[in-house]
Amino acid sequence: MLRTVNRIGKDTTLCMSLAARPGNFGTRFHNHLYAALGLDYLYKAFTTRDLPGAIGGIRALGIRGCAVSMPFKEACIPLLDALAPSAAAIMSVNTIVNTDGHLVGHNTDYAAVAELLQRHGVAPETRFAARGSGGMAKAVVSALRDSGFRQGTVIARNAEAGRALAEGCGYDWRAGPDGMSGEPAEMLVNITPIGMQGGPEAEGLAFPGEAIAAARIVFDVVALPPETPLIRAARAAGKAVITGAEVIVLQALRQFVLYTGVTPEAEQVAAAAAYARAG
Repeated sequence: MLRTVNRIGKDTTLCMSLAARPGNFGTRFHNHLYAALGLDYLYKAFTTRDLPGAIGGIRALGIRGCAVSMPFKEACIPLLDALAPSAAAIMSVNTIVNTDGHLVGHNTDYAAVAELLQRHGVAPETRFAARGSGGMAKAVVSALRDSGFRQGTVIARNAEAGRALAEGCGYDWRAGPDGMSGEPAEMLVNITPIGMQGGPEAEGLAFPGEAIAAARIVFDVVALPPETPLIRAARAAGKAVITGAEVIVLQALRQFVLYTGVTPEAEQVAAAAAYARAG
């Protein structure tokens, strides 16, 4: 049975998230762990049309931490006091930590992706194609670069952002995934909202069937649903997969530690993740 804090009071520490489309995963994950560990914390998801006002509120109200999702990962940077190395290296923030009014941006997506590549034993010699050019794409592609991957292509319809990301990390760029030329990618990485639950392309595939057939590994950073159309297609084709469900747990755990200074046991993390996915 979970230990619970008796009540929310004046000393309760608030953490939050900012996203264009708030979800329940982070709220349920963090609050479950707070209860399991007996911490007087509360986590709440928000959206905003006034980002400077929201960031100012974090500072002014003493909100301890804030998870940052699309489309605020880059826009929030000028509003912060400093960037941790994980965020400064890629100029993208997914976590804000407030220490006595001093706001520092971090990027736990970057660390989570690097850890998963290692955990799944993906060799740096693997040739990859990564689709996307937004804030999450910066984290993923930079993690690939810093993990030693040298052969890669960034696929992005936004030519300016796609070229900048590819060239900045030493990779090729192309506008779309159809008719992918040259040697086929051994690993496909989706870093777009294609396949996201509730999105306009919820049933879409980020890569064509022939690219999936030619790959050995498929990595989809979309976390909801846990089994995206791309992951289902990859499993049906007998490919190894890395899922967004794995990414979201690892990055959220790193946020939890940054906010609280407490590292939960593996069993507690697994229970919190299962609870979060059920909501």
